[in-house]
Amino acid sequence: MTLINEPSTDGFSTHRVANQPPPLDGFDPLACDPALRTAISAHAPEHAAGLAALAQEAGSAEAREHGRLANENPPVLRTHDRYGHRIDEVDFHPSWHWLMDRAVRHGLHAAPWAPDAGPGAHARRAAGFYLWSQVEAGHGCPISMTYAAVPALRHSPLLAKQYEPKLRAGHYDFGLRPSGEKSGLLAGMSMTEKQGGTDVRANTTTAEPLADGTYRLTGHKWFTSAPMNDVFLTLAQAPGGLSCFLVPRVLPDGRRNEIRIQRLKDKLGNKSNASAEIEYTGALGHLIGEEGRGVRCIIEMVSMTRLDCVVGSAANIRAALSEAAHHVGHRSVFGQTLRDQPLMQAVLADLALESEAATSIGMRLAAAVDNGERDLLRLALPAAKFFVCKRATAAVAEALECLGGNGYVEESGLPRLYREAPLMSIWEGSGNVTSLDVLRALDKQPASADALLAELASAQGSDARYDGALRRLREELRSPAPARARLLAELLALTLQASLLIRHAPSSVAEAFTATRLGPSGHTFGSTTSGVEGRGILERVTP
Repeated sequence: MTLINEPSTDGFSTHRVANQPPPLDGFDPLACDPALRTAISAHAPEHAAGLAALAQEAGSAEAREHGRLANENPPVLRTHDRYGHRIDEVDFHPSWHWLMDRAVRHGLHAAPWAPDAGPGAHARRAAGFYLWSQVEAGHGCPISMTYAAVPALRHSPLLAKQYEPKLRAGHYDFGLRPSGEKSGLLAGMSMTEKQGGTDVRANTTTAEPLADGTYRLTGHKWFTSAPMNDVFLTLAQAPGGLSCFLVPRVLPDGRRNEIRIQRLKDKLGNKSNASAEIEYTGALGHLIGEEGRGVRCIIEMVSMTRLDCVVGSAANIRAALSEAAHHVGHRSVFGQTLRDQPLMQAVLADLALESEAATSIGMRLAAAVDNGERDLLRLALPAAKFFVCKRATAAVAEALECLGGNGYVEESGLPRLYREAPLMSIWEGSGNVTSLDVLRALDKQPASADALLAELASAQGSDARYDGALRRLREELRSPAPARARLLAELLALTLQASLLIRHAPSSVAEAFTATRLGPSGHTFGSTTSGVEGRGILERVTP
């Protein structure tokens, strides 16, 4: 096999490859990520060694190849077997299973909820999810839902006692079998319906109570990710109102529950993951919590998946930045390496600032889960979900452009990252929903504003631009209005990001961020270079 950048041996000069970067395989994504290292030191120092090992595996040629193969070989639905029996199974490529097995073994699913998980467990898990999502994002969906299902499930202690140990177990045990026969379980979520979407109270799925305390569910769900998971949290209309249920895929006696997979969605991205349209045709379910309190239960799951939207978007930005920084370090144009050209430095430095800010806020929110800072999360989480996920699409697009035409070609991997980027902004509440949730938090839990302002006050007095942004934020918080909800969410997220960089990043990084994000600025990456020390920032993040 002819190696890149080595002369061809077939005698044809036109086949010689020059001025191309070597493959970005075998690199350490933690070594070139100062924001993540700082966050680990602050929030999960006990787990630094394990995360270093995970990072080495994430940057390996083997892992990156499995990520490519899982994406290029999407799942296939089999509704019936060869004899005509209904089976409703989904076949996945072996690389999907390889990725899932590693994710579970590294505890990136529900492991942090274990009683003996120790300090920093959620921050450790977020850091691992961030590193492993850079390999391939689609398989992160079932991992994320399993993580998020536990706090919702705990509204019914008996169900939690029955299912939680295997949801936390470090065993990936694929296949449709009764949960009692499996060494590990995965959870999914099935909320939205075609007539309601975000307005889940418009759901028409019904839940009929049975004599044994279970319920029989009938209805059509528009989006159910990872339909081969073992249990699903779902919403249905019970006699007492909209309620939350746990629906197993296979019943204890081995019979398959009455869940019909109608089709798999043909999505823009997230190709490796199966997102299904399903029907409950009398499926048996177990009530979680009380009848009529379904939204209260499921919102616990939504909050944790929103955290993963922030962390996953930060991972996507970081993966794109790694590819771009690697490319410009090896590609020469007009006799000069791209990374040495001032305008390219400005673009990459700006992308680096975006990445550091996104990583910092995602890790801080994960630490808030460890610390039980519910008031801070109630306000900061939807704002961060709104802003970081919005920024991911623009950041990945700019990183793609750093590779020029090569970045537009599928083999570069950048198109996969670009197609993935909008998902996190849409999943678990698109922009308007999450920004309006900021207003809802201020209205229903005023203490959330106090918790946020206390966090932001710790950086006050060190940067005039930051102090000005903090004053503007206080003014917005005094009179929030629906028409300005996006502005408030953006300002809130930016101010929190700036405060984290001021407190934990080098002054050159913090000053560049406040200068370009909190003061007068252009609207595209690289359009504002004043005060940005590009080479130093770029050095910090290049693999």
